[in-house]
Amino acid sequence: MLFKTKQRPGWLSLAVSRDRVDITHACRAANGRPTITLCESYRREGSLAHTMGRLRRERGLDQFRLTTLMPGGQYQLFQIDAPAVAAGELASALRWRIKDLVDFPVETAVIEALTIPVDGAAGGRASQVFAVVARPDAVRQHAEPLEASGLALAAVDIQELAQRNVCALFEVDGRGAALLAFDDTGGLLTVTHGGELFLARRVDQSLLALAQLPDSERDAALGRITLEVQRSLDHFDRQFGAVALGTLLLAGVGPVDELCEQLAESLYLPVRPLDLAEVADFPAIPELRTAQRQAQCLAGIGAALRGEADARAA
Repeated sequence: MLFKTKQRPGWLSLAVSRDRVDITHACRAANGRPTITLCESYRREGSLAHTMGRLRRERGLDQFRLTTLMPGGQYQLFQIDAPAVAAGELASALRWRIKDLVDFPVETAVIEALTIPVDGAAGGRASQVFAVVARPDAVRQHAEPLEASGLALAAVDIQELAQRNVCALFEVDGRGAALLAFDDTGGLLTVTHGGELFLARRVDQSLLALAQLPDSERDAALGRITLEVQRSLDHFDRQFGAVALGTLLLAGVGPVDELCEQLAESLYLPVRPLDLAEVADFPAIPELRTAQRQAQCLAGIGAALRGEADARAA
């Protein structure tokens, strides 16, 4: 896709939900530290194409290189052994590896591959990849209203890679980092090392829903989340024993402090709430200093943190 000649640096992400659109712009300084210059939410009015057309005109979205997040449930992410083929043939080879894992004709699937680094893998383990798989109509249904509004998308992102971009900012002293973030539908655990995604696991529990439970049921739900995280990190250690993790960060709207306390008691890692102010600047967005606003916009912020090397559509 050709970009317009006059564009602001960095990326602007469009995170579309049922009732609103989150718009986030970020760029990186020469030292790699990002600055978030825009983080706003707008209520959807009428069709998505109508809403985005209005925002394109009012917010000058044509000035930016644009990416958008695929909604959860509209794609699948598989971690599988990498086929022994050249890089240019990887997506094609993966198509046949996943043919029994999807419930639609695999020859129609939209597939992208993300290689998992082998540096920290246990000895003798085969190279692995993440395969991102979507129905073509799911991609079209998401992108077409945006393009119908006059916007030119440069990329389409997924939540796992957006969260990777945030998690990687917290890596220190050559150690990896883990991030457990919750939105309205559930949680996502990601582990990064060297800026690369090594693990992604979904947690089928919303902290907002959990907050509505009686104390005894809430404690049991917190225990299940803790056990799931513990098992996922144990699995990671078995696969990538040479990768040391420095911290587990926690973000979400709901009883984050309770979960943080329980995780800290059960895990070998230091556990603490995520605070973007440690790794990014946003001087013109005071509301982003609150943990709740950071959690609400985390996926959009992560998508806007795509690097310059990610200029091609993902």
